[in-house]
Amino acid sequence: MKKMKLAIGSDHAGYELKEAIKSYLDEQGLAYEDLGTHNTDSCDYPDFGLAVSEAVARKDVSGGILVCGTGIGMSMVANKVPGVRAALCGDTFSARASREHNHANILVLGARVVGVGLALEIVRTWLAAVPQGGRHVNRLDKISAVERKYGRE
Repeated sequence: MKKMKLAIGSDHAGYELKEAIKSYLDEQGLAYEDLGTHNTDSCDYPDFGLAVSEAVARKDVSGGILVCGTGIGMSMVANKVPGVRAALCGDTFSARASREHNHANILVLGARVVGVGLALEIVRTWLAAVPQGGRHVNRLDKISAVERKYGRE
């Protein structure tokens, strides 16, 4: 598994899964920065999605993990940040492909959709996957062109 420093964040619905992921990262000796939330009090997912996404976009960290109830809201906010490629994954195949083919730099999980065991397997798979070159680079260049077209680079 490639060593990387991650930013991790969640809203209240994803807090418990985020804590389980942090325990896994600790066991693996992987560095991370927890950008919140720090409890189960009701809060707004865009605040934490933006904090993690901006850290990734600034390259303060190598990648990020976001967790909310479904993962949908976090995906939406993360992908508004130029340079972020956030992938909502509910299975290991998608997790691997999101890194290998799409060079995803943020993994998004839905705490109310996947259980802890599957979520940790998704995290393990995503972290172990290596972005591939070849035909995938051309496709990623096209995504970057869309960002430039709409002034989001």
